[in-house]
Amino acid sequence: MSAAQRIAAGAIVALFGLQLAWHGWLSPPAKADPWPVAAFFALPILPALLLVLLGHRRAGFWGALAALLYFSHGVMAAWASPGETWLGLLQAALSAILDQGFDFNGQQIDQRPHLGRQVPVVGIEDAKGPRS
Repeated sequence: MSAAQRIAAGAIVALFGLQLAWHGWLSPPAKADPWPVAAFFALPILPALLLVLLGHRRAGFWGALAALLYFSHGVMAAWASPGETWLGLLQAALSAILDQGFDFNGQQIDQRPHLGRQVPVVGIEDAKGPRS
């Protein structure tokens, strides 16, 4: 497992734990049972968490997909709920770390040789046609 995959896996586990702690213990909802709400908020990251536990290489992709939702929710919670500002910012930061860890890993994968296929390079002069 590369360093980027370890960063992404750590952020996935941290986001899952944050959802359970935030909605189940640190700031539970006033009019609902907190643990079903916490489970609901943890659902988007659950597939990525299971893939991390299985050691699958696509865990970062599914985690980064869920991180889009968590980043938006974290920024909104930090802006709108004064008592939950630090939780929202923490969620947004973990989401950004997960996304960057996945992007870094994706850049490493894209640099592999393309199995001997030649990719044509088209320059500006080639697009205009032959030179006279």
